[in-house]
Amino acid sequence: MEATALAASGPLAALTVLLGGLVLAALLLLVLGKGRGTRLGAEKDAEPREDLNVNSSMPSKTSGLKQKQHQRIRKEKPQQHAFAHPLLAAVLKGHSGSVTCLDFSSNGKYLASCSDDRTVRVWSTKDFLEREHRSLRANVELDHATLVRFYPDSRAFIVWLANGETLRFFKIAKKEDGSMTYVAVPEEFPKHHKGPIINIEVADTGKYIMTASSDTTILIWDLKGDVLATINTNQMHNTFATVSPCGRFVASCGFTPDVKVWEVCFSKSGEFREVTRAFELKGHTAGVYSFSFSNDSRRMATVSKDGTWKLWDTDVEYKKQQDPYLLLTGKCEVAEPCRIALAPDARALAISCGTSIFVYNTQRGEEEERFEAVHGEHITDLAFDVNSCFLVSCGDRAIRVFHNTTGYRAVVEEMKGLLRKATSEATKQRLQQQITQAQSALSSIYGKSKD
Repeated sequence: MEATALAASGPLAALTVLLGGLVLAALLLLVLGKGRGTRLGAEKDAEPREDLNVNSSMPSKTSGLKQKQHQRIRKEKPQQHAFAHPLLAAVLKGHSGSVTCLDFSSNGKYLASCSDDRTVRVWSTKDFLEREHRSLRANVELDHATLVRFYPDSRAFIVWLANGETLRFFKIAKKEDGSMTYVAVPEEFPKHHKGPIINIEVADTGKYIMTASSDTTILIWDLKGDVLATINTNQMHNTFATVSPCGRFVASCGFTPDVKVWEVCFSKSGEFREVTRAFELKGHTAGVYSFSFSNDSRRMATVSKDGTWKLWDTDVEYKKQQDPYLLLTGKCEVAEPCRIALAPDARALAISCGTSIFVYNTQRGEEEERFEAVHGEHITDLAFDVNSCFLVSCGDRAIRVFHNTTGYRAVVEEMKGLLRKATSEATKQRLQQQITQAQSALSSIYGKSKD
């Protein structure tokens, strides 16, 4: 019975074993196939991942290189604007940013310049004709200055802060090694202006500071930071404002074709009294861009959108309603930004238009010198030194200093005319000495005599 069962179960067992073997083989092939596929897939996936790893690492290296290159590019100074002219006396280099304002000290020894590189530099004017141009640097911490003006003692200056929108005071001090530097006074003036500032000035009397904004507001401050008076110019907007060299007047121009002048009055004891209207310069037919005083405040020059400049005699009795006299009108090229500078002796005036400068004789109104493409950017400031020997301009990183040959020729012409009329021997000698000095200056500039 058992043998029969075993015999009967033999084929069944064999079939079971066979089927089990087939299933096992199928499972083995399936597992092997999956494993191979997995390995192939892994290899295929590994290649892109490897590529991605390479690509992800390469951009980081490349971007790092690019960043370093960009950093190097940023650190490298841009190409200095090239300009050459026979009357170019000096190029003052030192700022790493665009120079926005210039100011000569009242004693004529220093020139201050401010830049968006967060520094103010004070240059020695006696070095203008030397190879090396010395300067003291003052750092404007956490900000930069757009305007700079000396105090009357020439040992301190104020700046207008671009971001702080207020005045900051700097004074000269001695360092531990004995050298001199300029340090900022911690206290700053309070904020009062609502519009952008177009100019600041310190009166040469040392009694007040003026700040003017592009709206119709001019503020008169004492030296401690208190507002003494507010002037509303009623000109829709101001384009320029300044204080006369004598410190007596404040003037402004703007949308209207007039220049308005006020007198800042103090008592004999030095106390502020009031600001009163003095006189106006009327004659232009369009808005006035800019104006300038002579050193004695007896002459003023204006330049207007109407394409003319005018020279005025302002030595008048305005309290008796006497108006200034128009002395001369000249034609000129005008385009914003446009500035005018009258030489302290009033014998020459210069007008900047864009990147060029035009110099005129104030006796005949003729253009005598033209300097084109002086700076790589629009000229931001223009000024004569206090002795009327040099004309300086800024508009990029460099300050350019020109010989004022127009002024020297005007001296020769004027003194010769006076010499013909002189009767006193002492007067003749004095006039001849001035002629000789001017001719000698021209001879050294040009290398030959020019009358």
